[in-house]
Amino acid sequence: MSKSFASSKRVVFMGTPDYATEILKALIGKNSIKVVALFTQPDKPVGRKQVLTPPHIKKYLLETNSDIEIFQPESLKDKEVQKELEKLKPDFIIVAAYGQLLPKEVLDIAPCINLHASLLPSYRGASPIQSSILNGDKFSGVTAMLMDEGLDRGDILAYSVVKIDDHIMVSRLFEELSKAAAKLTITVINEFDNIAPIKQFDCLKSFSKKISKNDGLVDLDDAKQVYTKFRAFHPWPGIFLKNSLKIKSMELGDRALHKRGGEILDIKDESVEVSCFVGSVILKRVQPPSKKEMSAKEYILGKRLKVGDSIF
Repeated sequence: MSKSFASSKRVVFMGTPDYATEILKALIGKNSIKVVALFTQPDKPVGRKQVLTPPHIKKYLLETNSDIEIFQPESLKDKEVQKELEKLKPDFIIVAAYGQLLPKEVLDIAPCINLHASLLPSYRGASPIQSSILNGDKFSGVTAMLMDEGLDRGDILAYSVVKIDDHIMVSRLFEELSKAAAKLTITVINEFDNIAPIKQFDCLKSFSKKISKNDGLVDLDDAKQVYTKFRAFHPWPGIFLKNSLKIKSMELGDRALHKRGGEILDIKDESVEVSCFVGSVILKRVQPPSKKEMSAKEYILGKRLKVGDSIF
């Protein structure tokens, strides 16, 4: 056994979406770290045909022919699951968007470090990245946190800060935060014995709720708010108007414009400019209910609408 392998930190990784996958990739590539197991959510039925689909992170390990053992327990409260976890003898349990709270029995096995995609105590909860865009924040980041039995309230080990561009889409911010989280995880594991944890300042706490499809409903009151919601919710859950028209691609128009919401202002190329009470939006791609995605111009022509008509 090589010296580097013998001194490697044994890590059990817990995560589910692509945000977690990027962190896992970084850990696998380090000689000082030995990932001994992945815990992720069970496969779930997806789409109209309800095809049983593995989590993003499991799919990655299967495609790379990794020998890392995969566990998909329904609950970490299961005593047999806890025994299996103990047998792995981890030095650390690293958690990133896993989707389950860790019970005390798991927290007592090894230091449990969560990579939460916000600057805690801001945006504890399920949708910190979307919340940072919706609230117009100039900065987001990743917090490495020593977990306890509460929701994202454990002592802070380290931060990594990421600037939020005015036009960044949530998918891009996810990518930037996952890269920052990957680097931060390695630093925290390697320097863990030298880090003095800091308690969170609870009076500054805020929460981000789980997003549902209904959150995608937009009115046409303020163009900037519509665009911000599009950035935060594309591709899922997406945004849609009260007539169920889904907006698949859009830009901000003339924000100085004040008119009644929903009036068609201009039709050109493949796009349509639509007024809001404050400003306007330029719709490029839309999807009517029960139909395929199409250009906004194609939709308007199909409805026999013209400049001055309402898009509703």
